[in-house]
Amino acid sequence: MIQFEKFFLENGLKVLVHEDHSTPLVCVNIVYNVGSKNEDPDHTGFAHLFEHLMFGGSKNIKDFDKPLQLAGGENNAFTNNDLTNFYDILPSENIETAFWLESDRMLELQLNQKVLNTQKQVVVEEFKETCLNEPYGDFWHHMSEISYKKHPYQWPTIGKEISHIENAALTQVQHFFQSYYTPDNAVLVVAGKTSYAQVKNLAEKWFGPIPKRKKIVYNTIVEPPQSEFRSKTINTNVPQDAIFLGFPMAGRLDKEYYVMDLITDLLANGRSSRFYKKLYKGKKMFNAIDAFVSGYVDPGLCIIEGKIMPGFTLEQARASIWEELNLIKTEIIDDKELQRLRNTLESSLIYSEVSILNKAVLLAFFGSVDKEDEINTEADLYQAITQDDIITTAKKVFIETNCNEIIYQKIE
Repeated sequence: MIQFEKFFLENGLKVLVHEDHSTPLVCVNIVYNVGSKNEDPDHTGFAHLFEHLMFGGSKNIKDFDKPLQLAGGENNAFTNNDLTNFYDILPSENIETAFWLESDRMLELQLNQKVLNTQKQVVVEEFKETCLNEPYGDFWHHMSEISYKKHPYQWPTIGKEISHIENAALTQVQHFFQSYYTPDNAVLVVAGKTSYAQVKNLAEKWFGPIPKRKKIVYNTIVEPPQSEFRSKTINTNVPQDAIFLGFPMAGRLDKEYYVMDLITDLLANGRSSRFYKKLYKGKKMFNAIDAFVSGYVDPGLCIIEGKIMPGFTLEQARASIWEELNLIKTEIIDDKELQRLRNTLESSLIYSEVSILNKAVLLAFFGSVDKEDEINTEADLYQAITQDDIITTAKKVFIETNCNEIIYQKIE
């Protein structure tokens, strides 16, 4: 159970406070409602670029990291399709340092050509290393492109193509900052050894004076239901042939998401999973096979990926995966197996909530979608899943006309 209190500043900043006096630390976490889905299709990768730019200095603070390190703290950030998250963890007696740092870069980031050129170079090198030079590294580029025809999930967080980052102009970057990194488009979460009164005082002192800006409101684009099988083959220099299947499914806040999350555990989580027992250990057809859900806020994807062992054909691999998917659509799962899966998922939730960082990030996510009051209901949603839910959802999702296939074929 994550207990919290909430208040708003006059500039629209939502603040959530979770007190945990079992730790000497405090986590100051800010999430901005901007991810890759907010980008212009011709100028992608900007949200991820800003994950780097936000550490390049701000109006009154030239070096973000040094003051935090002197205060005994550490920081990091991550970006995805839906949001950008920044966090600082430090001793509770130095909490004000984090408020000072985070408020100054929200107020006015240092955006000049020198800083932009430096961070563009960093991101371009990351793009090359993780997407272009890594086997299967461009998977999300291909899967996103064929899975989404209308919705801006058409490209991965790092960007559609490297030229979009290389050609990013200073004026474009400044406009992006002014449009999204504003107090009424953010959620501040403070978790750890603190109090509601302390956080309210510090939030009003450091964030209160920051004015609202004219933010761009995200309007959800509804992806039309898929009605055709889509496939793309990439012949390239990879260690072995691989098959990836992407099935459109419900978004992160839908009941179907929790059912699909359980189904992917049934398929691929641990030594008792279907894929492990039958395809990895049994047929020895794959040297790696996995299943997971993307977790997008808007309707996302269930991904199944397998690296095929020498001696087996693509057709055999594909048929074996579909055999397991079809069994889930027809066979009633054993009560004990279902309860084990429910308990495993609930245990993972409970374990993740031990860390103040994880609690802060989770609370920030739910706060960003205005569902913070539902943060403690996830375990109940998993426990409520029935055998009928699994069969019904599997029948809806695991059909050929709802499948996007990416094949990597090794160049001999």
